Amino acid sequence: MKFRPCIDLHDGKVKQIVGSTLNDAQPEQLKTNFTAIHPASWYAELYRRDDLTGGHIIKLGPGNDDAALAALSAWPGGMQIGGGISADNGAWWLDRGASHVIVTSAVFRNGMIDEARLRELVQAVGPDRLVLDLSCRRRGNDYYIVTDRWQRFTQVVISEQVLAHLAKDCAEFLVHAADVEGQCQGIESGVIEKLAAWSPIPVTYAGGVRNLADLELIRSLGKGRVDATVGSALDIFGGSGMTYVDAVRFHDAEKS
Repeated sequence: MKFRPCIDLHDGKVKQIVGSTLNDAQPEQLKTNFTAIHPASWYAELYRRDDLTGGHIIKLGPGNDDAALAALSAWPGGMQIGGGISADNGAWWLDRGASHVIVTSAVFRNGMIDEARLRELVQAVGPDRLVLDLSCRRRGNDYYIVTDRWQRFTQVVISEQVLAHLAKDCAEFLVHAADVEGQCQGIESGVIEKLAAWSPIPVTYAGGVRNLADLELIRSLGKGRVDATVGSALDIFGGSGMTYVDAVRFHDAEKS
């Protein structure tokens, strides 16, 4: 199990946002836990110093390209990039230092997987450099993939069949549990168990992590097969539940 670092960008700044409050139609409802004084490049340099690879930069809406490019320049080949990525621009981001591109909305249309768009993406960037973001929200006992910055439900449920199908065309999955994202009130255990049981490729979980005990719980529920991202709980993002130093120590201990 790895600790995967993150840089979430909103309006050109590093922020930690409560995922369920992202709503283009009602921007006044947006709840922001943290806005950094440091630029995105500062965080990328920190991750580079500690040799943390496989983290992600997520552009939450427009106005974030410059900050994302600065972060990629600070840790070339060390981070993935997501947010507005498509077959048209994916290779462009790879050329500018992203290790992988992360895609959600571009492979869905009318709430379903658009196989033609998926083929275009694979042809444009290659399956070995494509990460599919299967961020989800819960309805009943199922987890539905959501798109458009977690605002729009698709008709696609995270299942063994769906994961097996999509895994043929990408290198990894990234899954934010959007209902608990940014709340520091605990992880979405159900989705972690499903990912551990069903994902045939590496997968990273994000959402609700409060402390080191939650990382240990992810390791247990995920059977060591599910990596984790920590956002609002970390002290470098204004949190009090976990220090960045402790997260790195956890990561290094898992490697040894």
